[in-house]
Amino acid sequence: MLAWSCWAKAEPQKYAIENVKDNVYRFTAGHYHSVFMVTSDGIIVTDPITPAAAQYLKQALAQRFQKPIKYLVYSHNHADHTLGGEVFAQAGATVVAHELAAEDMAWTKLPTAPADITFTQELTLKLGDSSVELQYHGVNNGRGSVSMRFLPANVMHVVDWIVVGRMPYKNLMGYDIHGMIRSTEAILALPDFEVFVGGHADIGNKQDVASYLDYLKALYAGVRDGMLQGQSLAQTQSSLTLSEFDHLKMYRQWLPLNIEGVYNTLMNTSYFGFRTDVPEPAE
Repeated sequence: MLAWSCWAKAEPQKYAIENVKDNVYRFTAGHYHSVFMVTSDGIIVTDPITPAAAQYLKQALAQRFQKPIKYLVYSHNHADHTLGGEVFAQAGATVVAHELAAEDMAWTKLPTAPADITFTQELTLKLGDSSVELQYHGVNNGRGSVSMRFLPANVMHVVDWIVVGRMPYKNLMGYDIHGMIRSTEAILALPDFEVFVGGHADIGNKQDVASYLDYLKALYAGVRDGMLQGQSLAQTQSSLTLSEFDHLKMYRQWLPLNIEGVYNTLMNTSYFGFRTDVPEPAE
């Protein structure tokens, strides 16, 4: 059984809607978050998360705002964020995704609403007195993962490859550590945003994102340097503490797994095992 299926069966959903800033809101379903924006001409929603979550949100929006849902935007291709898109599509929403996310969902026959609109690098959706700027920053997590800036509230929304207040997920399954660093640098190089909302964990700000980038760079450098000294995975997990980040949620549980993820990337993608300058681990 797939990991997300196991989680979905084991973890009962708890739904919540909270105002983030101005006309931008965060929707929570269990450990997952998405964002929606209410405008004078309708609503833009993001990841449906699950069919049940999408149905809950659709009903809540109808009761609270009495405005049509005009757009559904997928953050990326992963099923644990994109299932349930048909709930909004059948209600008349136009579905938007990056071309790589749309391609992956089509090729894998993911049972959710397909994209009506795709884009390559940037797309701005305007609705009423507001807009959302979508940008692709390259490979980072999954396929076709994009940033979303909601204006004029100036709220930045990124799913999975930036997480504030918590460690990156376990052994970085589906992540590209090089791309995570590069894409996060790209986010920080953009004009300032006032609020950051991730697909998991906490709401934060630009400084929180900068601190997250510091962690990614320290993690990568620590694993790389240990391997260059001939350390095995177990030795690296034992010696690399990164204690300056011990305030992050799941630090104790997931640091060894984060190290494993970077170690495996350097072995499988960067081919450290083929390099003559890298000593073979003693173990």
